[in-house]
Amino acid sequence: MDIKHVPLNDLHATLGGKMVPFAGFNMPVRYSSDIEEHMTVRNGVGVFDVSHMGEFTLKGPNALDLIQRVTSNDAAKLIDGQAQYSCLPNETGGIVDDLIVYKIKDNDYLLVVNAGNIDKDWNWISQYNTKGVEMKNISDDTCLFAVQGPKAAATLQKLTKTDLSAIKYYHFAIGEFAGVPDAIISNTGYTGAGGFEIYVHKQYAEKIWKAIFEAGAEFGIKPIGLGARDTLRLEMGFCLYGNDIDDTTSPLEAGLGWITKFTKEFTNSAALKKQKEDGVTKKLVGFKMAEKGIPRHDYAVKDTAGNVIGKVTSGTMSPLLGIGVGLAYVTTPNAAVGTEIAIDVRGKALKAQVSKLPLIG
Repeated sequence: MDIKHVPLNDLHATLGGKMVPFAGFNMPVRYSSDIEEHMTVRNGVGVFDVSHMGEFTLKGPNALDLIQRVTSNDAAKLIDGQAQYSCLPNETGGIVDDLIVYKIKDNDYLLVVNAGNIDKDWNWISQYNTKGVEMKNISDDTCLFAVQGPKAAATLQKLTKTDLSAIKYYHFAIGEFAGVPDAIISNTGYTGAGGFEIYVHKQYAEKIWKAIFEAGAEFGIKPIGLGARDTLRLEMGFCLYGNDIDDTTSPLEAGLGWITKFTKEFTNSAALKKQKEDGVTKKLVGFKMAEKGIPRHDYAVKDTAGNVIGKVTSGTMSPLLGIGVGLAYVTTPNAAVGTEIAIDVRGKALKAQVSKLPLIG
């Protein structure tokens, strides 16, 4: 498969980014060290180039109807300038992808999807587009910079007259940014550290990147790679498609009941509603290691008697806590916060405990 390049690929290499294939793209996994970059975001401000993400526009009088048909959350509740986390259920109980729905205005929406699922999601949504919604895949023309951390707002406010303090969480504004017109400034992110995500046309990518770094220089701003992006989201317990959710995991099992609204009909909603009524047999939980060891994807999870009760979907050493943390699917009777479990780390059953999310809360 041909590896795609984000518009600023060469810049990342010049900055010392270690480039690796990820979701079909050549992406910087780190520039210095994962821990240093992680702590930069938790304590100051860092910038992720996540221009590999996919963006679709849906326009026309039936745009909302299509979104309601294919997504689990209730997009009818969105007001202009509001975003919503949601997922695309498949017809067999699993998830095609998770995504964010942005309402620009009536009959005008933006969907942001995962990089590795762009074609899959486009085809999935298209098959339900029976009422002539104008769909456009603008992924190749759109750059996305996630500016995250407690100093993100102070950095970005220098570059726009838009009052960033007035943009509530999961809301956005469209305005001039660093001299570039019609940028989307979104109070969203994947780190739990606060900050904004900036969407611009690719022709402005380098200009925007340089402006952000000039504005953030006094705060020690740094470029951040995918390694720290993963440890940051994992400390928060945010799902990663392909690890914690996929075509075989239901949103209810994944703890995403809050984005699964049965006030409307959507793909497979009847079966999911029955699953909710009957109860799920496994649940996605967060856990912290009580013994020294790093949990990894697919490691077995056991109960105190040594029985296998599930498996790890994501795991790492938390830079903030200094201990191993992770997400795992376990049988429902073992899913309560405080339950003692064990993670099979290379043949050793190391003690752990089911923990409340976020894991750094």
